Amino acid sequence: VQLQASGGGLVQAGGSLRLSCAASGIMFSIDVMGWFRQAPGKQRELVAVSDGGSTNYADSVKGRFTISRDNAKKTVDLQMNSLKSEDTGVYYCYVVPRAGSRVYWGQGTQVTVSS
Repeated sequence: VQLQASGGGLVQAGGSLRLSCAASGIMFSIDVMGWFRQAPGKQRELVAVSDGGSTNYADSVKGRFTISRDNAKKTVDLQMNSLKSEDTGVYYCYVVPRAGSRVYWGQGTQVTVSS
């Protein structure tokens, strides 16, 4: 199983970025897809998750970020609007193919928001 993330970069505060993540090597549908992030000196935190028909967001990104997925293509995107400097960090996509199975991680993509 491989996850390939893309879309990070440098953006000014108030701007937008869209992250994408494509999973390969999984023959069946994926239960859980989502994004974590890790800021310098901080623990990795959950940003957004799509679990079947439901989505959940960290309080800090609600109303600004939107997670979406394409089950046929096995991709998950994260649209990030109204970015703030505190959104800076490395963003990791992840999938949990089935409940109880292991978690697979993407390689991480850097997001830097300048104030």
